[in-house]
Amino acid sequence: MDYTAPHEPTTPYDGYIKHVEADTAARKKVLRYRAPDQEGAPEPLSRELEQIVEEISADIIELSQHLHANPEVAFEEHGSVAKIQEILRRHGLDLHQGAYGVETAFETQVGSGHGPTIAVLSEYDALPEIGHACGHNVMAATGMGAFIAIAELLRLHPDAFDGTLKYLGTPAEEGRSGKEHMARGGAFSPADIDAAIMLHSYGFDLADQVWLGRRVLRVTFHGVSAHASSQPFMGRNALDAANLTYTGIGLLRQQMPPIDRIHAIITKGGTRESIITETAEMKFYVRSKYPGTLKNLSERVEDVVKGAALMAGVGVDIEWDEHPATLPVRTNDQLLSRWVEAQRRRGREPLPLGVVSEDIAASTDFGNVSYRVPGIHPLIKVAPESSALHTRAFAASAGSAAGDKGAVDGAYGLAQVALDFLTDAALRDAVKTEFEAAGGTTDVAHFFD
Repeated sequence: MDYTAPHEPTTPYDGYIKHVEADTAARKKVLRYRAPDQEGAPEPLSRELEQIVEEISADIIELSQHLHANPEVAFEEHGSVAKIQEILRRHGLDLHQGAYGVETAFETQVGSGHGPTIAVLSEYDALPEIGHACGHNVMAATGMGAFIAIAELLRLHPDAFDGTLKYLGTPAEEGRSGKEHMARGGAFSPADIDAAIMLHSYGFDLADQVWLGRRVLRVTFHGVSAHASSQPFMGRNALDAANLTYTGIGLLRQQMPPIDRIHAIITKGGTRESIITETAEMKFYVRSKYPGTLKNLSERVEDVVKGAALMAGVGVDIEWDEHPATLPVRTNDQLLSRWVEAQRRRGREPLPLGVVSEDIAASTDFGNVSYRVPGIHPLIKVAPESSALHTRAFAASAGSAAGDKGAVDGAYGLAQVALDFLTDAALRDAVKTEFEAAGGTTDVAHFFD
C-alpha cells in the first residue's frame, strides 16, 4: 500500500447524494401538495392578470438577463436598482431608493394606500466571483414583474380591489441580512403590511423547504507572546485556544440535532513560528432549524469558546451577529396554497415539504420577515435537479432559457398570490388565524438578547 501523501485532495464520495436523489425521486411519485380550500380572486381577473404577465414577459426577462450579466455584491447593487427603476418608468411607475436607511433598498406601491396590504419582494445581490449562482437575477425579475402586472391590472380595473401592493427591493441577502437591516429601519412592520411574499430559484419546484436560522460569531483570543524556543513557558498561546475551540466544536457535533450546522475557520493564527501566538481570531456560522434550538446551540458554542480560553489561559472577546442573525422561515400554508394553484396554471407542480431532504438546507434573511408578518418563500425550478446553489453550474442555469421561464412563471405566481390576498377577505382571515396560531409576531431584533 502506498502511504505517500497525495499532491491533490481526494474526491468526495457522492454515494450519500445519490441516495438522497433516489429518495427524492421516489417521494415525488407519491406525494402531492394538498392546498387548503380557498377561493382567491375572481377567475376573469386571474385570467387577465396572466395575460398581462405574458405581455410584459420581455421586460421580466430583460431584467433577469441584465442582472445576470452585471452581477453586484451585497450593498453595492446600484446598477441593479437603476435597471429596475428604468423598467418601472416604462410602465409609468417609479421607486424610492434608500428606503429604510439602506442605500440600495427601495420601496414603491400601487393601490388605494389603505386597506389590506401585501408586499412583494425582490432580491438582486450576487455572490463574489461566481455571480448569480443563487439565482437572485431571476428572483428580482419575478418581484418586479408581479408588481408591474398588478399595476397594469389596476389601470384596467381601478375597482379590482381596495387595498395596497407594496414592492420592496431587498439588497444584501448573501451573508449580510439586508432585510433585517431594513426591518430595523422600519420595514416589515405589522402596522404597515399584512403579509409578504417572494420566491427562490432552485433545481426543483417546491412549495416549501426547510430554511435554517443562522448566526455569525467572531471570537478573538488574547494571549501573551514569548520566544517559542527559549521561554515558551512565559507565554499564553492564543492559537492553542483556537485549536481547542475547533476541536471542541467537532466533539459538540455528536450531541447536536442532526439538522444543525456549525462552520468554523481560523482567520488569524499567528505571525511567526518562533513567537508564541498573542492573538488568534475565528469566525463561525451557527445554524439550526428552529429559533429556540438556534438560541440553545449558540449558548453551547459560546461555552466551548469560554472553556477553550480557560484551558489555554488566555482572554477572549466574543462578538455575536456582526451581521444580524436570520431566523428559519415560517411558512404560511394558507398563502402558500394560492402559490401552488397559480403555478399549476403554468404547468408546474410544486412539491410539498419533505419531498426533498431537509439535509439539503441553507439560510435566508426572509426568515426574519416571516416572524414579523405572514409570508411564503417557495422555490421555482430554473436548473437541473442535480444543481447545487452557489456553484458556477447554477449561475449558468440562472441565465438560461429555464431561468427566463422561471422568471415569467414566478412573476405570475407572485402576482396571483397578491391578487388573491387583496380580493379574498376569507383568505386574509385564514392567513391571519394561521399566523397567530403559530405564535404571531416575534420580536426578531431582540430575540437573542
